[in-house]
Amino acid sequence: MIKKMTPSENEFNIPAKNCHRMVILGSTKVGKTAIISRFLNERFEEQYTPTIEDFHRKFYSIRGDVYQLDILDTSGNHPFPAMRRLSILTGDVFILVFSLDNRDSFQEVKQLKRQIFETKSCLRNKTKENVDVPVVICGNKCDRDFYREVQEEEIEQLVSGDEHCAYFEISAKKNTNVDQMFQSLFTMAKLPNEMSPDRHCKVSLQYCEVLHKKSFRNKRCKDGNAYGIVAPFARRPSVHSDLMYIKEKTVGGSQTKEKGCIIC
Repeated sequence: MIKKMTPSENEFNIPAKNCHRMVILGSTKVGKTAIISRFLNERFEEQYTPTIEDFHRKFYSIRGDVYQLDILDTSGNHPFPAMRRLSILTGDVFILVFSLDNRDSFQEVKQLKRQIFETKSCLRNKTKENVDVPVVICGNKCDRDFYREVQEEEIEQLVSGDEHCAYFEISAKKNTNVDQMFQSLFTMAKLPNEMSPDRHCKVSLQYCEVLHKKSFRNKRCKDGNAYGIVAPFARRPSVHSDLMYIKEKTVGGSQTKEKGCIIC
């Protein structure tokens, strides 16, 4: 991924293989932002605010290695199809969300899954890379008493036969199955399970510099040798940066793997 870092972030010198982008997609009002809030802050916001596009960044120190995870919370309205395609092209792992009481949102997820497959297949043909794309589909709001508009058989048909796609019925409000969903996603992506919200210690920004100190990396806490820090005021890499990343990937092929997180 092409990364836009502050000088302090640049000091981490994170290798490209440890930099990943998670993209969350789905219709409006299905709970995408609530899931990200659970992931980052272990909180649920009752008030609904429409998302245009939100970008977050989290750093991890796991067993002596430092990782960077960028999180892109997309708009459910997708007024700019080209931007959605760019989000898919630059994404590494995906969460697709629908509401169990909204059939239209499930139809949207079916289209998104197909679009991810087609877009990534096109990119794979150009780069000659055999990279699997982990996808988790979430049926949100399972805590509600409602008429279920999406039947289990339909969901099973959508995910069956795809070893890189998993399904979870979750409640972002009650935090039901949210941790398990993230664990499954990171396992499919061959990333450390400690990236899941319940598998690492959360530390504040004032300890950010210790991510690259040996004393910090050798320290242990009740959750094991894993720490996570949410970067404040993280800014989404520019569209130009993302486009250059895709261009370099298609032209340079696997050579980009040798580089670190690129600063733009």
